[in-house]
Amino acid sequence: MAALNSSPEETTTGKKVLYLTFDDGPTIITNDLLDVLKQCNVKATFFVVGKEICGREDLLKRIYKEGHSIGLHTFSHNFKKIYKSDDIFVKEMLDDQKKVKEITGLNTNLIRFPGGSSKHLDSEMLEKLHKNNLKVYDWNASIEDGVNPHLSVDKLVNNSKKYKHRNDQIILLMHCNSNNTNTIKALPQIVNYYRSNGYAIKPITDKTPEYHYSFRK
Repeated sequence: MAALNSSPEETTTGKKVLYLTFDDGPTIITNDLLDVLKQCNVKATFFVVGKEICGREDLLKRIYKEGHSIGLHTFSHNFKKIYKSDDIFVKEMLDDQKKVKEITGLNTNLIRFPGGSSKHLDSEMLEKLHKNNLKVYDWNASIEDGVNPHLSVDKLVNNSKKYKHRNDQIILLMHCNSNNTNTIKALPQIVNYYRSNGYAIKPITDKTPEYHYSFRK
């Protein structure tokens, strides 16, 4: 896995950093999730799916207006389609980018591979992404709510404490599908745990160093 390096700000403050990230939205639970983030006074990063935005433009606008960062998670989230070729994958991201910009005015370049980049990213693909000014962000911790959205709140919280590699900068994978209601319930405990352990909680920005898995062989 590629190293997750510190940004200048993080280096000078010496703080540990947690990035809360939510994949697959916006959905019918996004408003409730945003309410909890507001109550916790934290900003997160939403890797959104283009087709999910249609009819939920107001949710995307709320994410943006409340200061959360927005990333791209392809337009269709159809694994058979998006991973058919590198060019199709890039187009999916650019179509998603266009949709986000139409609604918010934001031209985001943050992307996350559905399922992670480990089986799909090589030097040629990375070059194509960089030519389109796209930056890749995987994760080094997960609450596993994508694998099993019905895990108990306690299990989700416990999973959030299990990180791989460096523990001073954690990118935590979570989801906001319609069945991720327990994720919302677990979020305050996750925030409190990391705050009590000295972590600053920040959204990913284009100044955040890329973080992606090692290239496929």
